[in-house]
Amino acid sequence: MELYTSADCLDCHRVRFLLAEKGINFRTIDVDETPEAAADLAELNPYASTPTLVDRDIVLYGTWVVADYVDERYPHPPLMPIDPVSRGRLRLAMYRIHRDWFKAAEQILTLSGKELERARRSLRESITAADELFGISTYLLHDELSLVDCALAPFFWRLPVYGINLSRNAGNIQQYMDRVFSRDSFRRSLTPAERALREA
Repeated sequence: MELYTSADCLDCHRVRFLLAEKGINFRTIDVDETPEAAADLAELNPYASTPTLVDRDIVLYGTWVVADYVDERYPHPPLMPIDPVSRGRLRLAMYRIHRDWFKAAEQILTLSGKELERARRSLRESITAADELFGISTYLLHDELSLVDCALAPFFWRLPVYGINLSRNAGNIQQYMDRVFSRDSFRRSLTPAERALREA
């Protein structure tokens, strides 16, 4: 299995965390370091985007497509609950997080001045308002790590990049981050560039 990736790509980090959590051996191909890899990627993926996963005779791209495939292709440990109601809740949580938080974070990277400060404040308040949800179970809405945690943890890791410093009102989220960030799989998923975001 090969994963075409970029050193400091949020979506790539999500897939690397998922693969590490599954204990899957894979070869990382960093398209930023090798021109030949970028050319290969353009042949494999019409969008030439990362992450792109090559598993035997299938090529997949799009973070959520890759995540669903990996969880189904390698079912142990399962990263989605068995029952459809719990699966639906986690998928809805993932949709809302993507729409409300991930898109807002992407926008922050394009702003400056007062617009930037307003966007940061809005995102910080939105995250803090969800603090109670992170106190319900060990991980988000479930006692076992799931796909939504694999998507969310790399985003939380990058909060300093977005200029987001959570207040003391987000104690459950702080504990959640500590739990996920201390997992061996998460530590192994970090590139040197990502490690430097919090360990400089």
